[in-house]
Amino acid sequence: MDNHQLWAGVDVGTQSLRVVVADDAGTVVGQGSHALASQRAGDRHEQDPAGWWHALGAAFRQALRTAPADRVAALAICGTSGTFLLAGADGTPRTPALMYDDARAAAEAEDVAAAGDDQWPPPGYTVQPSWALPKLLWLLRHGDADLRADLAAGTVGLLHCGDYLATRLTGARVATDWSTALKTGYDLDRGAWPVGVLDTLGIPLAALPPVVRPGSTIGTVGRAGAEHTGLPPGVPVLAGMTDGCAAQIAAGALAPGSWNSVLGTTLVLKGVTRTRLADPAGAVYSHRHPDGGWLPGGASNVGAAVLAERFPGADRAGMDRAAAGHEPSGGLIYPLRTRGERFPFVRPSAEGFEIGTFADDADRYAAVLQGVAYVERLCYAHLRRLGARVTGPLSLTGGATRSRYWSQLRADILGREVTLPATAEPAFGMAVLAAAGDGPVTAAARRMVRVAGVLAPRPGARDRFAEPFGRFVDALADRGYIDDELARYAKEGEHG
Repeated sequence: MDNHQLWAGVDVGTQSLRVVVADDAGTVVGQGSHALASQRAGDRHEQDPAGWWHALGAAFRQALRTAPADRVAALAICGTSGTFLLAGADGTPRTPALMYDDARAAAEAEDVAAAGDDQWPPPGYTVQPSWALPKLLWLLRHGDADLRADLAAGTVGLLHCGDYLATRLTGARVATDWSTALKTGYDLDRGAWPVGVLDTLGIPLAALPPVVRPGSTIGTVGRAGAEHTGLPPGVPVLAGMTDGCAAQIAAGALAPGSWNSVLGTTLVLKGVTRTRLADPAGAVYSHRHPDGGWLPGGASNVGAAVLAERFPGADRAGMDRAAAGHEPSGGLIYPLRTRGERFPFVRPSAEGFEIGTFADDADRYAAVLQGVAYVERLCYAHLRRLGARVTGPLSLTGGATRSRYWSQLRADILGREVTLPATAEPAFGMAVLAAAGDGPVTAAARRMVRVAGVLAPRPGARDRFAEPFGRFVDALADRGYIDDELARYAKEGEHG
């Protein structure tokens, strides 16, 4: 290994594109970002792929001000899961990019699910309108005749977000990775596209890209890509992963039994198991681990965004200090951002609720913080009931970790020691994947991921929150959101 080599990671989010350049020890030597714009109308959410390309050039040139471009040895790109466009063989877009939460394809999702045979989709995978495969079917049904003909001929194909940028960088159509391909219908068990399902739906196989392991070389930076970004020609471009998997890599949660809780706008849990978890309720689904095994996880609709909605303009640090005087809060809050829940249970009709009396705004604020942590604790109980080992290392990442108090509170309610990674962002995760290449990403993460801090539960804190947590899960059971068995199982304890 050349210790002078640098590794670049790209994360294409909803609001911005970020580039991180790191050395082989995990030191970040260059960073860049550029804003992105979206167009929303009803259940539709689109972005202009040209905006991604512009942002990629701007962010790379910013990052390379402090990171020598001639030392960049490889790069990888992640994007939001289910985001794609249709493009010509040279990468010219034929449609806008349909985003990860675009929900226009509700009818098509039902048709996709109905087209599956006994082995597809696997148990625990519930086809959602936001998946790329139903949205591709929607474009086939609503696109013009020329688009349909070109798809059938293979002159127009589906490009996920990272595929599009890699195509522009390299100058040729590239393979996608099996993580990104999951919501486009790729069968991770068989290692192939579900040809029978595609035939039933009338989706031409020629419209879909070849699929490779994350970290595989899919091309090199060409002349146009070099001129646009400031990278030298010939830099290897590697297959990436989804942004959620990238964040998990950045947290170093890659060994069996380890877990990462990402608390930002919403709450997302991801871990590692040797065998794929089957969740009959469909709340948990698994990506395949690049090193073998599986990466199960789920996403709740509770999250830090509730604080901005309920306490606009509040002094968060001051509210944290005041909330510490309400442990536990005088009431309970199930802090759903929107109607419907996805994890630890699937209930489209679920609604948030408040129980009890609150002394003041600080008490109510404390109840929101505690409510999110109660949901997190219930998530781990659900995972444990499915057979996952949840007693390994646990890391906390996401914007909410800026609140040291909230992170401590979560450690208290979980009754677990938690670590806070130093550079827990998806772009850094892609830099780690670039460093790993076709080798074990777990080993690359072991040498590159650094820990910023460790929080142990405060003495007696878990017992202090046991009774309100019990009332919280009982309230969910009373409303039919969870079954009595899960409520009882969660209250009995989290360690097993």
